[in-house]
Amino acid sequence: MGGLSAAFCGKSDFQTDLISLTQPSSCINHVLTISFDALLLIVFLYTVVSKKSSSKSSVSFRNISSLQLVSAIYNGVLGSVYLSLGVWVLEEKLRKTRSLLPLHWWILFLVHGLIWLVLGLTVSLKGHRFSRVPLRMLSILISLFAAITCGLSLFSTVVLRKKMSLKMFLDILSFFGSSLLLLCTYKGYKYEASDENDPLYKPLLDEPYSASSEKDTPFAKATFLSKFTFWWLNPLMKRGKEKTLEDEDIPKLRKDDRAESCYLVYKDIYDAQKQSNPSAQPSILRTMLLCHWREILISGCFALIKVVTISAGPILLKAFIKVAEGKESFEHERYVLVLTLFFTKIMESISQRQWYFRSRLIGLKIRSLLTAAVYKKQLRLSNSAKITHSSGEIMNYVTVDAYRIGEFPFWFHQIWTTSLQLCLAIVILFQSVGPATFAAMTVIVVTVLCNMPLAKLQHKFQSKLMVAQDERLKAMSEALVNMKVLKLYAWETHFKGVIDNLRAVEDKWLSAVQLRKAYNSFLFWSSPVLVSAATFGACYVLGVPLSSSNVFTFVATLRLVQDPVRTIPDVVGVFIQAKVAFARIVKFLEAPELENASVRVKFEADDINHSVCFKSANLSWDESTHKPTLRNVNLDVKKGDKIAICGEVGSGKSTLLAAVLGEVPIIEGAVKVHGSIAYVSQSAWIQTGSIRENILFGSALNTVRYRDTLERCSLVKDLELLPHGDLTEIGERGVNLSGGQKQRIQLARALYKDADIYLLDDPFSAVDAHTATSLFNEYVNGALSDKTVLLVTHQVDFLPALILSCSREIRNTYTEKKKSKTFGGDQLIKKEEREVGDTGFKPYILYLKQNRGFLTFSVAAICHLSFVIGQILQNSWMAANVDDPHFSTLKLILVYLLIGVVSSLFLLTRTLFTVVLGMQSSRALFSQLLISLFHAPMSFYDSTPLGRILSRVSSDLSIVDLDVPFNLVFTVGSTTNCYTNLAVLAVITWQVLFVSVPMICLAIRLQKYYFSSAKELMRINGTTKSFVANHLAESVAGAITIRAFKEEDRFSAKNLELIDQNGSPFFHYFSANEWLIQRLETLSAAVLAFAGLCMVLLPPGTFSSGFIGMALSYGLSLNMSLVFSINNQCMLANYIISVERLDQYMHIQSEAPEVIEDNRPPVNWPSEGKVEIQNLQIRYRQDAPLVLRGISCTFEGGHKIGIVGRTGSGKTTLIGALFRLVEPSGGKILVDGIDITTIGLHDLRSRFGIIPQDPTLFTGTVRYNLDPLVQHTDKEIWEVLGKCQLKDAVQEKEDGLDSSVVEDGSNWSMGQRQLFCLGRALLRRSKILVLDEATASIDNATDSILQKTIRTEFADCTVITVAHRIPTVMDSTMVLAISDGKLVEYDEPMKLINREDSLFGQLVKEYWSHYQSAESQVEMT
Repeated sequence: MGGLSAAFCGKSDFQTDLISLTQPSSCINHVLTISFDALLLIVFLYTVVSKKSSSKSSVSFRNISSLQLVSAIYNGVLGSVYLSLGVWVLEEKLRKTRSLLPLHWWILFLVHGLIWLVLGLTVSLKGHRFSRVPLRMLSILISLFAAITCGLSLFSTVVLRKKMSLKMFLDILSFFGSSLLLLCTYKGYKYEASDENDPLYKPLLDEPYSASSEKDTPFAKATFLSKFTFWWLNPLMKRGKEKTLEDEDIPKLRKDDRAESCYLVYKDIYDAQKQSNPSAQPSILRTMLLCHWREILISGCFALIKVVTISAGPILLKAFIKVAEGKESFEHERYVLVLTLFFTKIMESISQRQWYFRSRLIGLKIRSLLTAAVYKKQLRLSNSAKITHSSGEIMNYVTVDAYRIGEFPFWFHQIWTTSLQLCLAIVILFQSVGPATFAAMTVIVVTVLCNMPLAKLQHKFQSKLMVAQDERLKAMSEALVNMKVLKLYAWETHFKGVIDNLRAVEDKWLSAVQLRKAYNSFLFWSSPVLVSAATFGACYVLGVPLSSSNVFTFVATLRLVQDPVRTIPDVVGVFIQAKVAFARIVKFLEAPELENASVRVKFEADDINHSVCFKSANLSWDESTHKPTLRNVNLDVKKGDKIAICGEVGSGKSTLLAAVLGEVPIIEGAVKVHGSIAYVSQSAWIQTGSIRENILFGSALNTVRYRDTLERCSLVKDLELLPHGDLTEIGERGVNLSGGQKQRIQLARALYKDADIYLLDDPFSAVDAHTATSLFNEYVNGALSDKTVLLVTHQVDFLPALILSCSREIRNTYTEKKKSKTFGGDQLIKKEEREVGDTGFKPYILYLKQNRGFLTFSVAAICHLSFVIGQILQNSWMAANVDDPHFSTLKLILVYLLIGVVSSLFLLTRTLFTVVLGMQSSRALFSQLLISLFHAPMSFYDSTPLGRILSRVSSDLSIVDLDVPFNLVFTVGSTTNCYTNLAVLAVITWQVLFVSVPMICLAIRLQKYYFSSAKELMRINGTTKSFVANHLAESVAGAITIRAFKEEDRFSAKNLELIDQNGSPFFHYFSANEWLIQRLETLSAAVLAFAGLCMVLLPPGTFSSGFIGMALSYGLSLNMSLVFSINNQCMLANYIISVERLDQYMHIQSEAPEVIEDNRPPVNWPSEGKVEIQNLQIRYRQDAPLVLRGISCTFEGGHKIGIVGRTGSGKTTLIGALFRLVEPSGGKILVDGIDITTIGLHDLRSRFGIIPQDPTLFTGTVRYNLDPLVQHTDKEIWEVLGKCQLKDAVQEKEDGLDSSVVEDGSNWSMGQRQLFCLGRALLRRSKILVLDEATASIDNATDSILQKTIRTEFADCTVITVAHRIPTVMDSTMVLAISDGKLVEYDEPMKLINREDSLFGQLVKEYWSHYQSAESQVEMT
């Protein structure tokens, strides 16, 4: 026993009296403290064993209270201080006495520090995981023991007048720490009324396992150790190895990481700031920081630990060199050094992995909340703001800007950790080379100063690049949406040229950004060479002796710092990109919103009979204008009234409906609406999904009401013809539906809603007379008999109701909003394709084979290899000669400097060739993609949602432009560096091969295991990103309808769901990155420790101290170079998927050639205008049924042909066949004797004139919309405007022909847009003119004027007219009637009318009977 007490207490007696017990420095006091610690450990283990089993234990950092956070930090720091003191006392004891005895001081500090650290952090942060009683008992004991030791210390100081020691001070601090823990257990955690572990309260039967919780990520329920080792990811990694991962295999995000949670927290904090200071606009950046400051702080703590542990490396290297030289400070120091080296590297790995993981998670949450915020904002955006922020730009905010900002938190801590690491490095350098450190500092400062102007330029160029990208994306979006119109007019080449020009501007700014990035990269990659040259030069001048010890401590420090320093350009680049992107999003989020709350309000009790009330209302789309769109409107609509709104084109009919919806700013007066609204827009907006989903529109299915709705909307027969009935998925832009079918689905959606007020904006223009009559009787007069109806129509033929006429005096400036886009579903729209499995080098080869990319890349790779070899030669030269006293120091330094300068030249070449590689490949890929998209057949656009294409030409192209080239070269560079470090280690200490070879094999297997899951995760991330883009594009197009039906919340909820579907694969992907790197770092730490063991075990003199220093300087940076190598490989594997995705659309099966040189038609073709259709058969896709079934007829030159038929009979398809939008499956069409399939598409389409069914205007001017190819004079254009009744409307504008046309032509009414299309046809003067429902949105008076104009201007031309209005085709030479894709009859109109079984005759009779009925009813009223 005496020996034990002597070993523990040393020579001092083991006194057990009370006085000794009160003295903090006595051995008995230390024994008491350690005993307390042992007891606390036992109680803690009991608490862990009795841990509650509730699955509801997942608590995020956001739910940690301030008290818990303060307690964790306070007690964590206190425990760390105790541990540090223990290590320091032990090290001093070994250094001075070379003995571990006596034990009591260092054992006390180490044991007490470890126990305090574990208990402090666990009770503060993880108390919710334990049962209430054991946890409180533990906290009470901690407080009791801390109070005893604190009391003893105070007694010794105050009563016995002993001098205050460090131990006494720490005992007092411990008491405050224990008090915080006690408060945490009683105030910080909420418990249920009963203890969950009490068997009395357990249910008799186990609760069923929740399916939703099963799908949640294992991270939500992972233990402390599992989170730190990423063990929770193992099941997913295993599944990825066994099978190709699919969407359903990926677990959901933790509840706190989901978009809804992130957005709600952001909104709460934002609103709280707004309430505290209503006059000021809250800062969005400050709000986001307040949302995530705890997570940022915790990830910063891990970053700090990483910096401290990595900086310990050079100090250990110095100690290793001394041990290798036989200068041990104490016995067995070599083993302590090896163990310390290993555990330091493990600690460095754990801290860096947690730092990176948590930073990525913060980035994901910020990206999610920004995407959600942008989506919510676009639903409330005012009309003036929509002009500033086009749909293409809004798409860019989500697909590019939000992603760039989401990347920034990953790099955020690099800003200060690099600075801190440099400061620590300077301290270590000062110990090694003394005053020569100032030379190193000077070079570093000069490097940073040189970077500042480059950073400013980069910011400027990045801003310009983003603007250029927006312009190009806007033009591409417009062209892709309206591709059918471009093909009909043969304008593809012109619009492709416009996009090419915009891309050239973008290219200019892209090359400027990449060159600045290249200069930055060169500056920082070459800085270690400059720093070492300056330092050694200063050593020579100042006479500081150079030895292997100080030289390689310096080299090791420099090697550890150079990788973080080299990332400074990336940090600067990411910071600039995030800053620019954030400024753009903030500008959007702070844009004005619609102020329509005052319109749709409840009336007072006495006004309950009024549905809509206008009181002296002046309305204008443009709030700043002095000329209102509608002036002095006074209107009272009572409940149940049916109001028809008629008027000339552009008179403000749609504006009146928009005012009821609250879409138009009220300049003066008031508009009040009482009751729910259902709205049918003039241009059909169809939601992605089945017909049933479109009709239900979020409402529950009531079979009886649903069936009645279908019957009243004349949809029953249409649904019977569709392959899947009402479950048929509707293709984007309604490709598998006719115009009339789309309109009737809109009507069904409105009817099923069972609203109080129905706003119908010209719903009958797209349907035939019979269907229109049926709809009017069954729908308006029947189903809506007790509803308030405001109906805009030009068909006054059957309106017995009161007509409100909008005269030309009430002129319009802007009318109905954007033309709608729709998206497809599962049957027509195939699931988005993605590569599966390991594609090997295929995407890399694809990228490098563009424009001599292999040559450029090879030069860059060889230059980098030369740079690395130059660095090895530098260090080998120094290692071989530094300790040779006969070798000239000047010669040593000069040769070292010369090798460094030559290496830097190779580095500069590598950097410049990287920019060349990137620019050449980007240009080639974009060019091929653009050609492929513009030459794609219409079937591709019919079956491909726009979001898929836009995500490729925005985010994927941005990645290929900015990220792929540098990342590709950096990956090669960092991988070369990693293997170089390992090679140097193996060459000098060949024994390390026994460990490193198996480790490399294991590392390669680990990487393969990882890639099987990671690649699929990133591919799924790419496809799910398209869903977010699709939903956004659809919602932007249908914003008015969504607001009218008050469905904003449902659409926002769907958006949040899609954001999470996209976030989950990304979350598991970056978690997999950390999973892999942590395991590889553990392997590299083992290799390094084994190399160190070899060095210290072999007899002194086996290795020269110079080469030991060199080996360890490379070995110490092995971990970091491995991290950078794997990180770059993972990022590259992520980025290269964008090349894969672009490639998928670079090889679309092209439509026929634009021009066939060997078979060009005559210059004046068609001269006669004769069209022969011979047994024409058309189907839209190979597996689809025939749409036109063997039509044969001849249109003689100069004849006026009318094409009639029920809705969906195939009239528009016949027109599509004439323009070869779809190729015949059988039969042919001859025009003036030439088979149209034998000539080029441009030659065909450019010779025909057309006024399409969907009137389309492009962003630009009036002149540009009429004559984009600049083929006509202003005089000719004004003449045409007069003929198509637009001259007055254009002259009213200040700029005349230069008046603006905004996106989708939304500042012109639908009727005016159709008149513009007529103007284009009049300018083209084709021998064959096609009118596809050309005057559907025009009033009867204007229609008759235009028909007269067409008869006059195209008197000797063949005019083919598709129309539902019977008067439009009555003066035709011949009438062609189609039913179900078959030719029913073809003859002169009068002959058909007189024939009893004539379909045309039936249509005429229906039309005139309803017209006369309406006339008589109007006379009676």
